[in-house]
Amino acid sequence: MSLTNKKQVRRSNLLMILEATLVAYIGYVANGVVNAITPENNVTYSELVLNVCLFTFLVILSAMSVGLYEIKLRETFRGIIRRIFVSVALSYFVMELLSNVILPGHALHKFYLPVTSGLAIISLVILRYFTNKLGVFGLGRTRIIVVGAGERASIIEKRMRREVDRVGFELVGFIPIPGDNREEGIRNEKLIHVKIDENFRNFIAENDIEEIVIACDQRRGTLPIDVLFDCRLRGVEVTDLLDFMERETGQIVVNLIYPSWVIYSNGFQSQNYLRDGVDYALNAFLALIVLFFAWPFMALTALIIYFDDGRRTNTSVFYKQERVGLNGKLFNIIKFRSMRPDAEKDGAKWASKSDDRVTRIGHFIRKYRIDELPQLLNVFRGEMAFIGPRPERPEFVEQLIREIPYYNQRHNVKPGLAGWAQLNYPYGASVEDSMEKLKFDLYYVKHQSLLLDMLILIRTVEVVLFGKGR
Repeated sequence: MSLTNKKQVRRSNLLMILEATLVAYIGYVANGVVNAITPENNVTYSELVLNVCLFTFLVILSAMSVGLYEIKLRETFRGIIRRIFVSVALSYFVMELLSNVILPGHALHKFYLPVTSGLAIISLVILRYFTNKLGVFGLGRTRIIVVGAGERASIIEKRMRREVDRVGFELVGFIPIPGDNREEGIRNEKLIHVKIDENFRNFIAENDIEEIVIACDQRRGTLPIDVLFDCRLRGVEVTDLLDFMERETGQIVVNLIYPSWVIYSNGFQSQNYLRDGVDYALNAFLALIVLFFAWPFMALTALIIYFDDGRRTNTSVFYKQERVGLNGKLFNIIKFRSMRPDAEKDGAKWASKSDDRVTRIGHFIRKYRIDELPQLLNVFRGEMAFIGPRPERPEFVEQLIREIPYYNQRHNVKPGLAGWAQLNYPYGASVEDSMEKLKFDLYYVKHQSLLLDMLILIRTVEVVLFGKGR
């Protein structure tokens, strides 16, 4: 793990500890407030400690489930407030369930949870304001300088324009280098005209630069390796543009990839029989658990689709379609039908955000991903996993392989019900959209692991809670 990555993880962990401490203190203060309102509140010290610890644990767990400690969280402050409200509300619900149903002998005072939750929301919002806006508590951003101001460097200006895209770093400026394509280069960012020579280390020290991003268009004869080597020995991180974009945006910039980067970079682990067997067992077990809880909703959805138009058109409530799976093998995906029976009378078409072929119930089940539930059968068959790139139709795959470099590499892993691309780029209605989604798919293929799968599953909860699906 790079120095910058370690810093980001430490900052995220520190923020989690700070918020856990704050919530625990709020739980203690709330008990005093309740005592002042109703003196008959007879809570023992041990019961108070249990209440505080349980509520704190639930708030932090819920905050993780909605992505509040995700390093690459790209969210406005209003969105952060909404996530805080949801995490505290979930904790409130679970605490009520525990105290009244599971542990009836441990009933809470009727005012304790409302007071604790209200104070927790206010306190967490204030803390987030100071950590995000003012950079206090040691959560300041990494100061970086970009070497290059041409076409390659402009990817930062184009892809990371918003303030929320730069929450993890402070961009000091771009240094133009001979050989840069300035016509397609930086337009609105700060340019710093400084020579990368023996005095460059003084510039780095005077400006407290922690990381140098190499983004010049021409490297041969333009980069003094000895100077950069000296900076690296002095503790300054030196990062390639591809690695920087991968780290900060969670995607691989496909149009900038060069073969040697793929060969020498970490990741892209190969599969083996033991790992495949363990992965299938975990996916099948998880599918069984989801099916146990979801079958009533699936039955209700099937009935609604049938009475909406299935009975009238004599069309199945399910929809089967050929897709491309692991290593290019074809299989039939199963979904609840969300489009009219004649949706493809004129041939295969890209789905779009406001597709007039979608039925009334189809809009709802797509938004909350209910239409994907029948794919649990594909998981049981071993054709799909819970996490992975979404499988595409063979008609589109043939076209995309011709037009998009490295597109076929997304088939090196099983397709999934949910994926990294779906969390970061939800719509794919053209070749251009497929290019953008491929950047996230390749990131997943490169970094696939159980921990990343767990992160995506947790983040998918956000999609369901906030209705951000298609």
